[in-house]
Amino acid sequence: MSDAGGAPDPRADLVRYYRWLRQHGLNDSHSGNASVRDGDAVWVTPTGCCGDTLTPEALLRCSPGGPPPAGASLDAPLHLAVYAASPGARAVLHSHGPHSIAMTLAGGDFLPRDFEGRYYFPRVPVLDIPPEDYVARSPAAVAAALAGHRACIVRGHGVYAAAETLDLAYKWTCSLESSARLAWLARVAGTAGD
Repeated sequence: MSDAGGAPDPRADLVRYYRWLRQHGLNDSHSGNASVRDGDAVWVTPTGCCGDTLTPEALLRCSPGGPPPAGASLDAPLHLAVYAASPGARAVLHSHGPHSIAMTLAGGDFLPRDFEGRYYFPRVPVLDIPPEDYVARSPAAVAAALAGHRACIVRGHGVYAAAETLDLAYKWTCSLESSARLAWLARVAGTAGD
């Protein structure tokens, strides 16, 4: 998608990828959040937005180093912290893939067993952040994890992926969920080997 001047519109791209997270079962109707960095602006989803009806005009502009505007996602400070810790990142996606969450509830980092998972994610950090401390602790913890990994999981909460493009962040999100689904199926089939 392009803006009126013909240049790609990062806000429209963000909405498209956020909608795909919903359509492919990685978020429910109103969960998760997303952002894209465009020059000196970071566009972030508003709090409580619906993946089915979000529009580019509803995204909120944040300035790196400044506080997020009123109405921005609860995770907006986390997104800004990721960009500060990872200068090459241009996109952050937060999703609630059910297998990714389920496979990490028992403790420990997630170690994919399938070929693609091992290739992309030798280890996926799983962060233990109590719900009552989430707002205060998650920005620094997730930013630190994503500075050295393509994705991380907050146990019982969800997946965060950061990358140079929205497409790549989406790839990491989907690939991680696929690996977690395969690990779950292997466990159910009794072939997990763990």
